[in-house]
Amino acid sequence: MAQSQTTSQSKPVNVFTNRRMAVTLLLMFASSFPLPLTSSGTTFQVWLKRNNIDIKTISALTLVGLPYSFKFLWAPILDRFVPPFLNRRTGWIAIFQIILMICIGGMGFLNPLSDMTWIIVIATCISFFSASADIVIDAYRVDLLRPEERGAGASMVMLGGRLAFLSSGALALILADHYSWRTVFLIMGSCMSVGLLTVFFAPAPEVVVPPPKTLKEAVVEPILSFFKKQGAIEILLFVVFFKLADTLASSLLSPFLVELGFSNTDIGSVNKVFGLIVSLMGGLVAGAMIPRWGIYRSLWYFGILQAISNFVFVGLAIYGKSYGWMVASIGVENFCGGLGTAALVAYLMGLCEQKFSASQYALLSSLTAVARTVLASGSGILVATLGWPKFFMLTVFLAAPGLFFLKRLGRFEKNVAR
Repeated sequence: MAQSQTTSQSKPVNVFTNRRMAVTLLLMFASSFPLPLTSSGTTFQVWLKRNNIDIKTISALTLVGLPYSFKFLWAPILDRFVPPFLNRRTGWIAIFQIILMICIGGMGFLNPLSDMTWIIVIATCISFFSASADIVIDAYRVDLLRPEERGAGASMVMLGGRLAFLSSGALALILADHYSWRTVFLIMGSCMSVGLLTVFFAPAPEVVVPPPKTLKEAVVEPILSFFKKQGAIEILLFVVFFKLADTLASSLLSPFLVELGFSNTDIGSVNKVFGLIVSLMGGLVAGAMIPRWGIYRSLWYFGILQAISNFVFVGLAIYGKSYGWMVASIGVENFCGGLGTAALVAYLMGLCEQKFSASQYALLSSLTAVARTVLASGSGILVATLGWPKFFMLTVFLAAPGLFFLKRLGRFEKNVAR
């Protein structure tokens, strides 16, 4: 189908002067910003670890991120109904940014040792409204970008996401070394104003498709339409498993670095700032190579690289605390992870139909979150049983299912551009 022939014939896109790219970047910043503050996020985990919460509890708390895995359930509602202000997408974005601002700021008034129940409630609320914002931001991006802009758009998604992780991850940790956690969460909450302000100058899509006329149409038709694709089941399984190795390796990386003896500033400046830079380099390299290689070959090359890059953490776990080894390990893993993420984002954008972009992209991106939440929730038990070196070794081989389903997708040229 035409929409899935993504970037093989792309024209160069000037990402510095293209308004659509700027809005894509800023809204992706808003979309990604809450993640380090909940679930498997760096800041959330370090906050708990510094308050002597055990590693099994920390890994189990990744389950508060389950709304990311099930957001497809309420995506049809956001596809069907239009807020009374702004438009079908930006109105919802504004609502969710305001709610997130309040919830994130409120987290700072809780104590992990005495308020764990409320922490779970607030963290789940943040995950729910962040996942809801993801639905409409992803749908807006699918509606907004032209087919030839998807490769560059994937790079902007990488940039916006990494800048968000830098702010709510690295910056938050560095601030936590100098200020109270309450102050840190209040500052982080105020940063949600970026997405709120962006919606007021966000352009409308060139082709405006009316929303589904009924809720039944919004629920049933996107699913039926998607499953008419050849290899629909293989697509869904591939999306679940493609980032599994990369996600599991990074799911407990912050507690791992804390156990090795690194400070909050070390973790923030290297794991987030330096990691951001090399991850962006990976995303930009992927954006340049996808038009030349096509999506299918890019997914193969980058999928293999992001898996074998986890070997660097095996070395770090065996060697012990070493600043140089930590920098090298994080550099290699983030660069290769950036390659894989950019290719996957470009692929997902090409699969969605504009009329049902919220529901279909929510379904696909929900599946990418399964590895981060459900599958990663037991990683603490694996670490306690195997130890860090064997755990990281295991993550390398867990890339096999994703590559297996990618091979099966190669039979369907309509759904994987070559």
